[in-house]
Amino acid sequence: MRAPPVDEPLLDLRYRVETPEGIALTLAPAGVVARSVAFAIDFSIRVALLMTVAVALGLLGQFGFGLFMIFFFGLEWFYPVLFELSPWAATPGKRALGLKVVMDDGLPVTPAASFIRNLLRAADFLPFLYAAGLLSMLVRSDFKRLGDLAADTVVVHIAEPAHAELATDAPPRPPERQLSTRAQSAVVAWAARIPRLTPARAEELAAIAAPAVVPRAREDQQVAALAGVARWLAGQR
Repeated sequence: MRAPPVDEPLLDLRYRVETPEGIALTLAPAGVVARSVAFAIDFSIRVALLMTVAVALGLLGQFGFGLFMIFFFGLEWFYPVLFELSPWAATPGKRALGLKVVMDDGLPVTPAASFIRNLLRAADFLPFLYAAGLLSMLVRSDFKRLGDLAADTVVVHIAEPAHAELATDAPPRPPERQLSTRAQSAVVAWAARIPRLTPARAEELAAIAAPAVVPRAREDQQVAALAGVARWLAGQR
C-alpha cells in the first residue's frame, strides 16, 4: 500500500519548509489512521519475534527466561530506533504504509531525536492504550504525538520522486560564451532544480553563474536567461 504523491489531494494537511540549502520541501504529515495501521503492523512483528524467541529460550529454563527479558527490553525500546536511523527512516510498518520519520525541517532524523521520541512513548501511552498520544495527534494539524513534540520530529508520507523538468516559460537561447561540458551540465542541473528551489535561492545561484554564461543579462532577468540557456543546451530549441 503506497501513499499518493504529495501533489495529489490528501486528507492530511501539507506544509512547506526550507532546508539550509535553500530547497523548498512540501511535507504531508501522516494522520491517525495511517500511523495506527503502521503501529499495528509493527506490533504484530514484535509479537511474532517474542513468541519465536520465547519458544527457543524456554528450553534453557531460568537462564533462558533471563535472556528473554533482556531481549524483550531491547526489542521494546530499540526496535523503532534502529529502523528510524536506517536509510529508510521508518519501521517495517511505516514502510508498508509509505511513511517515514523526519525532523521538522525535512532533514533526516537524528539519533538523539529518535531516542527522545521513542523514550516518550511511555508518556504517550498514559493513562492507557496511548490515549495521550492519540489526543495530541487529534488536536494538531501536523498529527504529532508527545514524543514528536519533544524531539521536533514529524511522520510524513513519502513523496513520489519528482521528474526533473526544465523551466518551460523561458525562451531557449544559446550561451553568450563557449561553455565546457562540465559547465553545460551544471547549468542544466540548476534549471532542473528550479521547481524545488525557493525563488531567493534560485536567484542567488543564478547571480553566480550568469556572469560566465549570459553576462549581458540584466540582474532581474538572470534566472530566466539561464533557464533559457539550459533549454537550449538540452535540445529544446
